[in-house]
Amino acid sequence: MQKVMVHDTRSHSHAHGAGEEEKIMTRKQKAESKTHENEQSPKKVKSEDENGRPNGKSEADLADEFEEFCKVTRDGLSIDQMKEILQMNDQDSTGPDYEIASKWYNIDTVLPLSHLNHSFSFLYLSEIVLTFDSQDLLFYGALEKCPVCSGKLVFDGKRYSCNGFLSEWSTCTFKTKDPSRKNEANKLPESVLNSPVSDLIKKYQNPGQRPKRNLGQSDKPFSGMTISLSGRLSRTHHYWRKEIEKHGGTVNNSVIGVSCLVVSPAERERGGSSKVAEAVERGIRIIREAWLLDSIEKQEAQPLEAYDVATDLAVEGKGIPWDKQDPSEEAFESLTAELKLYGKRGVHKDTKLQEQGGEIFEKDGVLYNCAFSLCDQGRGLNEYCITQLIKVPDKNLRLFYKKGKVGDDPNAEERLEEWENEGNAVKEIVRLFEEITGNEFEPWEREKKFEKKRSFFHPIDMDDGVDVRHGGLGLRQLGIATVHSKLEPVVANFMKVLCSQEIYKYALMEMGHDPPEFPMGMLSKFHLERCEEVLLEFIEKVKSMKETGFKSEAVWTDYSNRWFTLMHSTRPLIFKDYQEIAEHAAAVLEGVRDVTVASHLVGDMSRSTIEDPLSDRYEKLGGSVSLLEKDSDDYKMIANYLEKTYEPVKVGDIEYGVSIDNIFSVESAVLPNYEEMKKLPNKVLLWCGTRSSNLLRHLHKGFLPAICSLPVPGYMFGRAIVCSDAAAEAARYGFTAVDRPEGFLVLAIVSLGEETTEITSLPEDTKSLEEKKVGVKALGRKKTDESEHFVWKDDIGVPCGSLIASEHKDSPLEYNEYAVYDPKQTSIRFLVGLKYEEKDAVMDTQE
Repeated sequence: MQKVMVHDTRSHSHAHGAGEEEKIMTRKQKAESKTHENEQSPKKVKSEDENGRPNGKSEADLADEFEEFCKVTRDGLSIDQMKEILQMNDQDSTGPDYEIASKWYNIDTVLPLSHLNHSFSFLYLSEIVLTFDSQDLLFYGALEKCPVCSGKLVFDGKRYSCNGFLSEWSTCTFKTKDPSRKNEANKLPESVLNSPVSDLIKKYQNPGQRPKRNLGQSDKPFSGMTISLSGRLSRTHHYWRKEIEKHGGTVNNSVIGVSCLVVSPAERERGGSSKVAEAVERGIRIIREAWLLDSIEKQEAQPLEAYDVATDLAVEGKGIPWDKQDPSEEAFESLTAELKLYGKRGVHKDTKLQEQGGEIFEKDGVLYNCAFSLCDQGRGLNEYCITQLIKVPDKNLRLFYKKGKVGDDPNAEERLEEWENEGNAVKEIVRLFEEITGNEFEPWEREKKFEKKRSFFHPIDMDDGVDVRHGGLGLRQLGIATVHSKLEPVVANFMKVLCSQEIYKYALMEMGHDPPEFPMGMLSKFHLERCEEVLLEFIEKVKSMKETGFKSEAVWTDYSNRWFTLMHSTRPLIFKDYQEIAEHAAAVLEGVRDVTVASHLVGDMSRSTIEDPLSDRYEKLGGSVSLLEKDSDDYKMIANYLEKTYEPVKVGDIEYGVSIDNIFSVESAVLPNYEEMKKLPNKVLLWCGTRSSNLLRHLHKGFLPAICSLPVPGYMFGRAIVCSDAAAEAARYGFTAVDRPEGFLVLAIVSLGEETTEITSLPEDTKSLEEKKVGVKALGRKKTDESEHFVWKDDIGVPCGSLIASEHKDSPLEYNEYAVYDPKQTSIRFLVGLKYEEKDAVMDTQE
């Protein structure tokens, strides 16, 4: 009934609905030419434009002509006629869906209809959009298809955007202010040709006589925004102030009332300045400098959430070693949101049913607990969904459903339903799975058969276990665990560090993969393999890509959405280069894989610590870790090696030196033992950097080769194990905000084999290196002084020497790096526990 009423108002000029719409359309059309009207007085243009089309009118005159055309056709044609015009000319006639309309249009501003219900307001908006699209077609000509995906273009209020899809993972992101139009007369239905406005419409039928639409200058990207800057950016604060003001924004030294705070990555890594701390407290978005660059380049403010670096930080506890805090302190418990779902058997915390003994319902080997993810940055979507069947003792089954946008928990849709009949409850959760994913439940749960469907969620396959962020030692258990351990106190303390929740919380937080709704540290082997497949497919596509321009951007966008749907993130982004793939995909996958291994080793330590859980986990490692005495020859040799080859880690303007805390000797059942390594040729003692969150996997399974080949440091050798003769290089990996001020360096015996290849540039063919398994030495811009090298026991070379400039000034590497391709050629021998110590700090806060 409402829809008929709206149609009626379109065909009668004196009806209230038409008058209301007329005001709306007038505002909209005037806005399009506002920039030109304000910035310059109307100027007469040439009688013909550069395409030879008759023109002779100013931009202001054309805008007025279009406005009058819209008014007349709006009064003379019905919505059904306008839809028919769009359909006959192969244009979009569906109107925007709610998500797109919410993003492109401010409904409250465009529709001053607060007295009407929401669905009617949205219906009214959709019809306004359809009206406008048809008028655009009749006046300027029908639009050609999208040059990227062949989808249909629609006007989104600022420019023409594609409503098509790049793939089942992504909507198309093509946008333009100057679309191509069909060089042909418009197709018109009989009812329009016989309408009172037919003569006016026919006036614009000749493609050669049509005006060319000019949407005016782009709005300045930072219009209406106040931005604050912190730390040393790639350009000076003075430069950015001028650029921000030039592009419509203002700069404020304070963070009070600003739209966002722009920082360098170093701000996060060193814990943040006072500005960062205040921004965190006030809930102000903290973003990368790249946001400024990309917004200016695209002449539009980019989504802040895509450049987020630190909104999950907390101010409390900074600078205090986490395992040295008073157990009564709760500071670090607030660093990340509490994990709400810890594994396939985990009852979601929001249900509060775990307190009543609730468990995930299991039948015929199937656990009815599903997690889903959807990331489509073209539509601004980064969402999750959880469904669970929960069995509570002596009560009916409960079905839990939660769906929402990442980081917007207060507005998530959530319900907990009671079901008396078990069969009906199972049917309902199966129905929900199919509704959410477009796939059948049984093939997925039984055989992992799944096909991603357009606009639907993808499952996150959780493993049957406990995420170490939930099951590891909590803050109040740390001291108690060591007191009751049978291990040597220093070894017990070492195991306490590796079995704590905190290093894994921080590792995932820094990587941007710490959503409270998902156990990202307890993913199944199948899911991790699926992520690896997508990553390798992405890299091969980029390396062989022939597309350029918009089509190239579409490839990067599509794979970015694939990646962040599978590897669910609190901070998704559109990858732009190999370095970002290395940092935000390859390194992340390796890190999440290692946290998953730690989760299986640590298990659930949330219960009693009196039973000596540390000794139990130590036994699981399958080897031994023992303290080196400080007066031993090995200790002195390692201390000398560290001192000679270390240079301060620099983060922004702050430099960090190191001091040795402890050195541990390592023996492992899974690694080649010392007797086996003695028999191998060309042995060298080398440094390997690692995060604390990776150590359990290293000790339990040994080194694993890099997951892929990329033309950037760390991955330039392909699927290799990479070490260095410079502690300075390894320290970069061991030093992170997660582990600061404690960290570990690994010393491993590495056999480079009978044949060693020296290189000074990126290897062209890493596959041949992988197949031949030859040792590689990549020569850096700095080297260790060979006159100081020496041989340790059993012909093991120690390239210990002062760092000096090499003759390879153009090398992509700062220090020498060594690569081997067979894990049996490496054996971890020592772990060096370090304290990173801040040297004199000079921070650039203002200019």
